Amino acid sequence: MQTLVHLTWIEGRIERWIRFGRMAGETILTRTEKRVAFAPGAIFALVRWSSNDHGTVESRIDILRAVGAGEPCSTVPCVTPGGELLLRLSGWPKVEAALRSVDIVESYGIAPEDVCPDHWRHVHNRLTTALEPRPYTPARHAAWLKRRMVTT
Repeated sequence: MQTLVHLTWIEGRIERWIRFGRMAGETILTRTEKRVAFAPGAIFALVRWSSNDHGTVESRIDILRAVGAGEPCSTVPCVTPGGELLLRLSGWPKVEAALRSVDIVESYGIAPEDVCPDHWRHVHNRLTTALEPRPYTPARHAAWLKRRMVTT
């Protein structure tokens, strides 16, 4: 079972894209639409933005873990069957802050999809309450990798 994400890109109107994540497959549907797939357990970020003649209508970011068959999941537009929500923010200032957190992780040479899932929950909680999240450092990542080795 794979998690499928329907992406649309109509410049300046509807822009849905994957910010990070290891895709298991990709199908181009039309010139403006494609479907990407993620294997169970994969972590990815979906950014959704849309506007109309009066300005921005939607600005969201979701960081999800793709679920396996029979696992509970949250429904998310464009995502079938859904996923385990690690972060869900709306409004451009919060989305921008979440994207900065992703950039910080990448600045250390760490792939965001390899980050401890608890970090994305932390970022969600802090940004939801208008607080600055703690940075994810190489030391924290090394600790996560050791913890994961011990528990699996």
